[in-house]
Amino acid sequence: MQLATVARLILLLALLIVAAAVTARAAPVALPSFRIDLDETSVSGLSSGGFMAVQVSVAYSSIIKGAGIVAGGPYYCAQGDLGIATTRCSCTSFFSFANCQVKAGGTALDKLVAVTERDAQAGKIDSPSHLARQRLWLFSGTRDSVVPSPVMRDLADYYARLGTPENIILRNDVPAQHAFPTDGYGNACGKLGSPYMNDCGVDAAGELLKWIYADELRPKSNAGPAGRMIEFDQSEFFEDRRPVEHGMAERGYAYIPQTCDQGRTCRLHIAFHGCAQNTEEVRDAFIRHGGYNAWADSNGLIVLYPQTSATPANPNACWNWLDFERDDPDYANKNGRQMRAVKGMIDRIAGRTSPPPPMRLPQCFTASNAEHVRAGRAYDWFFLARATGSDQFIGLDNAGTVTTLKQTAPGHYQAGICP
Repeated sequence: MQLATVARLILLLALLIVAAAVTARAAPVALPSFRIDLDETSVSGLSSGGFMAVQVSVAYSSIIKGAGIVAGGPYYCAQGDLGIATTRCSCTSFFSFANCQVKAGGTALDKLVAVTERDAQAGKIDSPSHLARQRLWLFSGTRDSVVPSPVMRDLADYYARLGTPENIILRNDVPAQHAFPTDGYGNACGKLGSPYMNDCGVDAAGELLKWIYADELRPKSNAGPAGRMIEFDQSEFFEDRRPVEHGMAERGYAYIPQTCDQGRTCRLHIAFHGCAQNTEEVRDAFIRHGGYNAWADSNGLIVLYPQTSATPANPNACWNWLDFERDDPDYANKNGRQMRAVKGMIDRIAGRTSPPPPMRLPQCFTASNAEHVRAGRAYDWFFLARATGSDQFIGLDNAGTVTTLKQTAPGHYQAGICP
């Protein structure tokens, strides 16, 4: 009995030590505005982030100067169909009978180009004529087993049909697995696994930025980050202020160089992480080690890192490139919920919109702890639930434990009741 008591005390002490090491996170700020030349805006992304970058490149082509796509595919490749997404646009099906059907031309380019033109005529995307000025850097690892090279070759053909072939470069000469290539950070080049950043001796961030901006960039800074990374509230870019229900996290990030903070006119780049590469999964691996920030410091480039969140239908927190929840048929165009949110962030950074009125706080939410975790009001911690922002323990993370959480600030919850 005494030994059991001692063991319990040791376990309790260990839990208290770990809990003390977890400090409460500050509430995210409202995304600020800067002096931005919108015509110099660019995008990039890996995997689902690559597909998302293509969607933004096409839907908002009038303001996008160029795109860098790693392991993505053509606009509307999935056609809202899980089977097509996992067998023709990628090789990710869970079902053994659904063999990978990736092949040259397998994404049905004629149909996808027709959909692009149809969406433009309906006003759902900008005119494809703007794609002619975009500069496009595409990368496909020769060992990529998730989005094999034929899909990326189809993407190059898609852009060539609608744009200017001379503006397109496709790198398919590196033995990389499905990952974002770096020069000095991450896994071995041919490995598949978290954080999906592989040291291939290729500075993908630098190469894509230099191509997009036609080698007008100054050399990257080697002095370490001089700017600041901000954590901002993504909820205000959704009408219902519930980003998690739409597959996005409550918090996003942006890297702000000193020159942009000082009021100079800057460029904007949006970097979309891949599946299972959001900060909830890999912490700051992508936002601090992807290679973008060193180029941002020396070139007055704000880098926006919007973040996704997992849902039951999308457990890997992928960007919405196939309508995971079956409730957003316009996911790929300007009417898509994530697309509208990203465009709202662009407009905010460029000073085209002002922050909305403050939320009426406090607000209270009574639900099971499992539901709080799913909605982003809490997070799982060794089978327990902790309130987001305050890190307060609220009990077991299950459907049977019901808790009332009080929101006192954006992204900040604690147990309690509202007056």
